[in-house]
Amino acid sequence: MSLNSKKNLKKKETDSETKISIIAANFKNILETLELDLTNPNLKNSPHRIAKMYVNELFTGLKNDNFPSISLFENNYDYQQMLVQKEIHFVSMCSHHFMPFIGYATIAYFPGTHIIGLSKLNRIVKHFAKKPQVQENLTQEIGTCLQDILKTDHVAVYLNAKHFCIIARGIEDSHSFTSTYFLEGKFREAETKQQFLNEIKNKI
Repeated sequence: MSLNSKKNLKKKETDSETKISIIAANFKNILETLELDLTNPNLKNSPHRIAKMYVNELFTGLKNDNFPSISLFENNYDYQQMLVQKEIHFVSMCSHHFMPFIGYATIAYFPGTHIIGLSKLNRIVKHFAKKPQVQENLTQEIGTCLQDILKTDHVAVYLNAKHFCIIARGIEDSHSFTSTYFLEGKFREAETKQQFLNEIKNKI
């Protein structure tokens, strides 16, 4: 087989039901290792429930095929000012301890020839959040994705989240938040950057 032929071969993807079966069996081993009684009605079906949650809900962002369909509209009004969408709720899973982090995203950009459908910003945030992740990388993925879709450098992303690896373990602090930024193009300029930061603070 030639090198080019090998490159064209695709790794066969495990189907969802097989993934659920494998994860359920392994999670059953974890619970038994913790000496939990799996005959307890509250635990009996937990391995399968957890496996379904991982595959069908929490980690759907691991499959590129699940990326949302994107609607772009021509910028017929020649709108050239900042467009901001705030407080987009997201839930993700920290890849360090596999505990959730929960927060809000604010996205801004300067349109070129096209404007993205507003709900698509929410869907893009949700897609990238649905996998084991760290907040810094999540912020970058959202920002670079929007730059590619909108064909513009002028994109800003702000994420503010609470991490349950801080709330439920270690320091056990339920009050602290973590903020991360993606600022590119015009958003690196002092005046535009300040305008974006003001939008984040403004709750109206």
